[in-house]
Amino acid sequence: MKTLLLGMGNPILSDDAVGIRLAGAIAERVGRRQDLDVVEECCVGGLNLIEVIEGYDRVIVLDSMMTAGGVPGTWYAFDARALRETLNLRNVHDANFATALELGRAMGTRLPTDDEIHVFAVEVAETATFSETMSATLEAAFPELAAEIGAEVESLLGD
Repeated sequence: MKTLLLGMGNPILSDDAVGIRLAGAIAERVGRRQDLDVVEECCVGGLNLIEVIEGYDRVIVLDSMMTAGGVPGTWYAFDARALRETLNLRNVHDANFATALELGRAMGTRLPTDDEIHVFAVEVAETATFSETMSATLEAAFPELAAEIGAEVESLLGD
């Protein structure tokens, strides 16, 4: 099974970089594998994302999200069946991720099934400030996030 590990976000927008940083840390943790491609930094969304994930059997997305009352450093795991829009998986000028998947499949594009699209999203506090460092809260939580989400990714990849 060919898998894509995809780090979403923007490296210069504070906490929005968490998906990118996680992709780098997890790629290092799992090492080089024949069945795994890694795109550490992906900042496209909507319909453009179809081209990135086309041809893969499974996609693991690492991203940030902000919810009302969310606690920064908390992480969530879900698949495309329960896909929630996040700041990076959608674009207000484009189709959201779920709509892009539906359209891509309708056009005959080879995309993973909804149960093979795994999203790990980290609750963040700040995504509008230009900074190459994350908030103090997220920086402090990052080692534990990388360990916990990394273990989940390893479990998905198997041996």
